[in-house]
Amino acid sequence: MKFIDETQIIVHSGKGGKGCVSFRREKFVPRGGPNGGDGGKGGNVIIRSVSNKRTLYHLHFNQQFKAENGKHGQGNQRTGKSGKDCIIEVPVGTIISDLETEEILKDFNHPNDEFIVAKGGRGGLGNKHFVTSTRQTPRFAQPGEPGISLTLKIELKLIADIGIIGLPNAGKSTLISRISAAKPKIADYPFTTLNPMLGVVKPNNYDPFIVADIPGLIEGAHEGSGLGIKFLKHIERNHLLLHLIDVSSIDPDNPLHAYQIVKNELQSYDDEIAKKTQIVVLNKMDLTDAHTLADIFEKNCKLPQIFRISAVTGEGIHQLIQTMAKLVYESEST
Repeated sequence: MKFIDETQIIVHSGKGGKGCVSFRREKFVPRGGPNGGDGGKGGNVIIRSVSNKRTLYHLHFNQQFKAENGKHGQGNQRTGKSGKDCIIEVPVGTIISDLETEEILKDFNHPNDEFIVAKGGRGGLGNKHFVTSTRQTPRFAQPGEPGISLTLKIELKLIADIGIIGLPNAGKSTLISRISAAKPKIADYPFTTLNPMLGVVKPNNYDPFIVADIPGLIEGAHEGSGLGIKFLKHIERNHLLLHLIDVSSIDPDNPLHAYQIVKNELQSYDDEIAKKTQIVVLNKMDLTDAHTLADIFEKNCKLPQIFRISAVTGEGIHQLIQTMAKLVYESEST
């Protein structure tokens, strides 16, 4: 399935039904009073967040949504049936905006949350409501109110506890496949991950948490280079970041180059993202000279803790998972 994280839809709520003009017609009651029923209410357009959807694919090719109109009122004070609501399901993490005004209407952060984006029109009153002392036989009723039409921008920003970031080919896909049941495409060339991938990690002694494999960033990503801004936005909702670095890419003469590229892109895109807690991890420690290069990196980086792992062999993975789980737990407790 293609990963769709932004689309537009047009929604129409239902029209209210007309009120009825009617009079009692009974034997031996020659001048029966008005008994026109009210029109039914038009259906609402409701957006609901669900946990079983991961993309906006189902909205990309079906972009018109209409609720049912209310039925007209009938004689004998019978109210018309209300129109059926139109319910649109979206993934958790979806933001709904009015395309014309750019106003954010709803931000879905939790599953099973509902929002009426377009209310149905009110049904018209029947002629029974318009009887007065001087008007005993009103021959009019209200029309139903029209529905509302809106063009909406639908945008998805993945919600994960930890986002795995880094340059292309750092080993992000291999790592997420090692620590979770996710099965991303893995190959020995850049940009094998073209779409964000979610995985659930189940550590010892902690609750499970969600990680997101964010496609590789390159220099100029905040300006659209490579996969660019399209996926930088998915980092906004990650509570923590795991910065994965291919140890073989470390240049002894400029050991922080790869690390700084990604750090600078985050700062250029959104300074608040750059301030998120980061776990720096050196990957591919199974390669020749890996520990020598890692020593050079750590000497220049001077962070309090830098992890050394091999996503291929599993070296250092258990300790990393436990640290990730601890940090997620602490972030949720504050």
